[in-house]
Amino acid sequence: MSTFFDHARAQLATHDDTLRQQLWERFVEVGLPSTTDEVWRYAPLSDFDLDNFVATDSSSDVAPLASALAAHAGVTVHLVDGVLTSVDGAASGLSISQSPAETSIAFEHYDGDAFALLNGALTPNPVTIRVASGAVIDAPLLIVNTTTRSNSFPQLIVDAGDNSALSVVEYLSGGENALVVPLTELRVGVNASLHFTTYQRLAPTAWHIARSGAYLAKDARLRQSVISLGGHYNRSRNDADMVGMNAENELRTTFLGTGTQIHDYRTRQFHIAGRTRSTLLSKGAVADTARCVYTGLIEIEKGAKRTDARQTNHNLLLSPHAHADSVPNLDIRENDVMCAHASSVGPLDELQRWYLESRGVPREAAERLMIQGFFYEMVATFPEGLGAIVEADITQALAAATVVTP
Repeated sequence: MSTFFDHARAQLATHDDTLRQQLWERFVEVGLPSTTDEVWRYAPLSDFDLDNFVATDSSSDVAPLASALAAHAGVTVHLVDGVLTSVDGAASGLSISQSPAETSIAFEHYDGDAFALLNGALTPNPVTIRVASGAVIDAPLLIVNTTTRSNSFPQLIVDAGDNSALSVVEYLSGGENALVVPLTELRVGVNASLHFTTYQRLAPTAWHIARSGAYLAKDARLRQSVISLGGHYNRSRNDADMVGMNAENELRTTFLGTGTQIHDYRTRQFHIAGRTRSTLLSKGAVADTARCVYTGLIEIEKGAKRTDARQTNHNLLLSPHAHADSVPNLDIRENDVMCAHASSVGPLDELQRWYLESRGVPREAAERLMIQGFFYEMVATFPEGLGAIVEADITQALAAATVVTP
């Protein structure tokens, strides 16, 4: 039986690409992480084996939810296992392409990250979405990212030119017994506005290890949302570097963990220039024996005066056997800043539930309403029309979750 390394080398042999070979050699040199590495200490790496992700035959059906989302999008981009298969619709100032890159973002920014290097070596090629300077794309762009094989390494670059505006919703589905390793880079130009939302709805047997990096120029604005319901192990790392004055980053992450799922979120807001702002809100709920981890870092460089950075993490325990870890961090090297962080872990609020029950709402219905309310402000960030579809999907997932409260 062939191993993952055999499979990877055979794939590399189909490309006459020195850069890919260098990335693969660097991956081999770095090696897979272990739980002795601080950033992987909570991951179930004892259960992880690359050789489980060699076979390539699987279903290629696109999830029905994708069609409902596409009905509200101006442009729909279809990716299958990282390959750009089609683009429906068009918009002035918007270009979408997939081609080999002369350099790799994995080398440029994530040289020590084994999974980012693996993505760089095995990706079909980066998909680049570019918005011309001054272009304002009114209708949202939808990316339907479907995994049909046992391993998938999609790479996406969104380049928003100066004074442009774009809203993107990425929907991930499929991935039965698969390893899905997306790598995303968001480049937001001077006075540009980018709203990027990821809705991860992979199969409950998938290993999803994603990483995104954002780079904000002067007066740039990025609103990023990450919502995850799928995956056996779901790891999402989302970084933002504010390199220009007055850049602003808002990041919202949320998840629902059921069964034995593990949701592992890591964030880093790096303030390099002065008068920059970041707001992070991470909220999630875990039921059954599911676990979640939030590790966040606000980093403020010396000289980034008048920075305003906020970080909040709330975790809802829907079962006495569920578990949540919250590790917020601050690294501040400048005095003239405003910075705050907060976290909480606990069950549903008994006083709120009592209030609803005292108004005639049955206990179970009251608990469902409270959980839906907990998620609502995260779903509300979706573009108009798309939010209602995702909210209904989350409500359906909540109805299937077993809630055990005191």
